[in-house]
Amino acid sequence: MGEYSKALSSHERSLEIKKIALPPNHPSLATSYNNIGMVYNNMGEYSKVLSSYERSLEIDKKLLPPNHPDLASDYNNIGVVHNNMGEYSKALSSYQRSLEIWKIALPPNHPDLAQSYNNIGLVYDNMGEYSKALSSHERSLEIKKIALPPNHPDLAKSYNNI
Repeated sequence: MGEYSKALSSHERSLEIKKIALPPNHPSLATSYNNIGMVYNNMGEYSKVLSSYERSLEIDKKLLPPNHPDLASDYNNIGVVHNNMGEYSKALSSYQRSLEIWKIALPPNHPDLAQSYNNIGLVYDNMGEYSKALSSHERSLEIKKIALPPNHPDLAKSYNNI
């Protein structure tokens, strides 16, 4: 509904309660930090987004095995923020870490891998490294052609990026 201050207030109150009721590294706390980050993202407050996502990652790293898909999602989310902030080398590093985990944790033609290659391609494009961007977008498209129906809108996005 776009009522971000209300959403933020609710998520922060939830986090306060969880901090009292749960152990300090409970997975529900990581989820709360992630949710707070999403609200800040919608508000365009990227430094606060980054702080929330990094806190979520910090908890997940203590709880999950090193190649768990949730860690890949955490790194991907952090990459999105760095990209939005124009910090392309940091975005690329986060996206590449996410891709490394997803390559281990997911089947070779999973749509999340395609999204990861797409994100890497977008960063390379922002950096002016067009041949690397093209290569990443082409890899993303290859996976999408296998994983998705022929008229899926994500295929159109890949062709557009290429």
